[in-house]
Amino acid sequence: MHAKFITTIQMDSKKPLILISNDDGYNSNGIKSLVKVARTLGDVFVVAPAVHQSGMSSAITFVTPVRTTLIAQEEGYTAYMATGTPADCAKLALSQLMADRLPDVMLAGINHGYNSGLNTLYSGTMACVFEGILHGVPSVAFSFGNYSADADTSVCEPIVEHVTKRVLERGLPQDVCLNVNIPYIDGAFKGMKVTTGDMGRWVNEWEHRVDPKGRDYYWLTGDFEIADKDQGLSDFYWLQRGYVTVTPTHVDQTDFASMAAISDLLL
Repeated sequence: MHAKFITTIQMDSKKPLILISNDDGYNSNGIKSLVKVARTLGDVFVVAPAVHQSGMSSAITFVTPVRTTLIAQEEGYTAYMATGTPADCAKLALSQLMADRLPDVMLAGINHGYNSGLNTLYSGTMACVFEGILHGVPSVAFSFGNYSADADTSVCEPIVEHVTKRVLERGLPQDVCLNVNIPYIDGAFKGMKVTTGDMGRWVNEWEHRVDPKGRDYYWLTGDFEIADKDQGLSDFYWLQRGYVTVTPTHVDQTDFASMAAISDLLL
């Protein structure tokens, strides 16, 4: 049976509408590169956090109001910044600010730093595209292996253009978004691989410190122990070898294969 695809609906009389968000904030280099490419492909609507929101995962704001500020409006381009989380930004765009028309595609990033392997659990960038597919919108997250706030994300732009064009033309399987990671290397990328997410784990995650007044505190750090060291299946494996990786991802975390075993255990 063929997978059911979410396809884009494009009339000859209008351009594709592209929604963009991120977790590094509306003024990051990554989102500027994403907007630059997207504006060559269609009309662009941006809703991004007012401040840096990395590591927020799918956190939402429900104890304080979320406020938006219109920061740009011209033909084919509208941009808001919002006081909420990345997930808040995507929700606001899809259910409030763009209520009269859903986008043809949603893009998130370009994140400063990988969102590979289990890092997707913590990623605000991925939260944006998870909201996109929950609204039935084909969605793609882009991340770059340079963690610097000053990272030159322009090197990612040809990849963004290629992937976005293909998704606009052909859509994506229903309930599936793409997690695209772009290596930080000298020279040209070696190619592109469709991969799994590496199932390694973080170790040495906290550094214990003492402040000048003798009080303990902890600083998040850590090393990622790669699980796929030689099989050649995962994103980490291919990123280390200079390839762009694309991991099809979905939000349904149900382990269907274990349902019968759990029924036997509990029922």
